[in-house]
Amino acid sequence: MIKKIQKNKIRQRKHARVRKHISGTSERPRLSVFRSLSHIYAQVIDDITGTTLVSASTLDAKISEKVKSTGNCEAAQLVGKLIAERSLAKGIESVVFDRSGYLYHGRVAALAEGAREAGLKF
Repeated sequence: MIKKIQKNKIRQRKHARVRKHISGTSERPRLSVFRSLSHIYAQVIDDITGTTLVSASTLDAKISEKVKSTGNCEAAQLVGKLIAERSLAKGIESVVFDRSGYLYHGRVAALAEGAREAGLKF
């Protein structure tokens, strides 16, 4: 019997491997990305206290009314801009980018570019 490749298990292993080296502090928190088939989520996390400082996703009313589809690069770029605006409003100017085991391509890259355009430093 041929065993099916579980892509999410592989991604989780990559994420755990990267998380050994990446950690968010109060001065420079971690910008974590999660993507599903239909949505993308972003959180700015302080790992020392274990708190989420800012979050944004395609489920937010501001974004879902602007875009026709929430599972594309255009929506991801808007989420990046929104997370940057919210972070800058809280006084967070620079973050550590955590792609959560996903390739830096497509929606993940679009979110990062949107955040950079809005003024967040990686």
